[in-house]
Parts: sequence; C-alpha cells; structure tokens
Amino acid sequence: MEILAKTTTEFKRASGICLLLGSILATLTMALHPMGGDIEHIVKIKRVLMFSHAIAIFCLPFIGFGFWGLTNMLKTKSKMSLLALFILLFGLIAAMIAATINGLVLPNFASKYWINDSDVSVLNKIIGYGHAINISMTYIVITAISLSIGIWSFLIIKTNQLSKWLGYFGLIVIIIGLLGVLLSFDLTSLLGFRTFIFGLVSWIIVIGIKMIKPDK
Repeated sequence: MEILAKTTTEFKRASGICLLLGSILATLTMALHPMGGDIEHIVKIKRVLMFSHAIAIFCLPFIGFGFWGLTNMLKTKSKMSLLALFILLFGLIAAMIAATINGLVLPNFASKYWINDSDVSVLNKIIGYGHAINISMTYIVITAISLSIGIWSFLIIKTNQLSKWLGYFGLIVIIIGLLGVLLSFDLTSLLGFRTFIFGLVSWIIVIGIKMIKPDK
C-alpha cells in the first residue's frame, strides 16, 4: 500500500510538473509568435515562425501527460474525467495540425515558391487555403479545450480532490471565452487566440502547482 501511495504521489507530481512545463512553453510560443503578413513578410520571419511553432508542437505531449494525471485524480464511477481527457486529446491533435501547417509548412512553402510578382496571386490562394485549415483547427482546439476544462472544473467542485475555487476559476475562464464568442470577438486571430490561451494557461499553472504541492 505504501509503494502504491508513493507511486500515485510521484505520478501526481510528475503530471503537475508537465503541466507547468507545457504552460511555460505555450506562453513562450505566444510571446514569440509574430504577426502575420504578406508572403514577403512570411519569408523574412521564417526562422521565428518555425521556432515558435516547433516549441508549440513540443509542449503538447507534456500537456497531454499532465492532464492524464489530473484525469486520474478526478476519477468517478461515471468516468467523465476520462471523457474530458479524450476530448482534450482531439484538441491537442488539432493544435499539432494547426502549428505544423502555419509554422512549418507555410514558411517553407512560401520561401521555396516565392520567386517573382507573377507567382504571388497563385501563392496567395494556396496560402489562403492553408489559413482556412488553420482557422478550422483553431476552432476545434478552442472547443475541445473548453469542454475538457469545463468537465474537469465541475469534477473538481464535486470530488474535492483539489480546492473548489479552482473549479470555479476554470468555469469563469470558460464563460469568459463563451462571452467572447457571443460578442463576436475573433478568437481565431492572433490577439484573440493569445487572450484565450493566456486565460487557460493561468488556470493550468495553478492546477500544476496544486498537483505538485497538494493541500494537506
């Protein structure tokens, strides 16, 4: 029993550390992410785009592992915590696709085929198609993460495994995001997505700290 308890505690701590690391990397990604522009601008900032999005992709497994630990903490007979994890994983896959297209494929494509002005119109259409995919993936990410955090927040309030205020905090973050959608605030823009991510990151960081140093 002592070995099992020790293993559970170590897993909880490791999960909390992964949540903190993933949150820090996600924040770094948003801080480094440059504003978009025309093809010439994309070619000029190619290295920054690729570096920032590589960090974004790198942080996703840490976030996934961290939320696996939270899922185990909030287990109930209904298995709703596990459902939240599956929903989150779909969101993380969408985030990987968006980061790959926007941060790796797009700058490589633009720098390779941006030759002269006669090619710009065709390139703009192709790049516009990539942006359309990126926006769709962003909506999936926002929806999946919001649903997952909403479920976990309710479970935090219900199970008392973590401080209840963390559950209410999570619900407030989600409600603010929903209000942004209802008020037609563009969450798929760089500013909108940054605002959404920073709100979520603040919740994730506190959760991670609580998992590393749980209430006695």
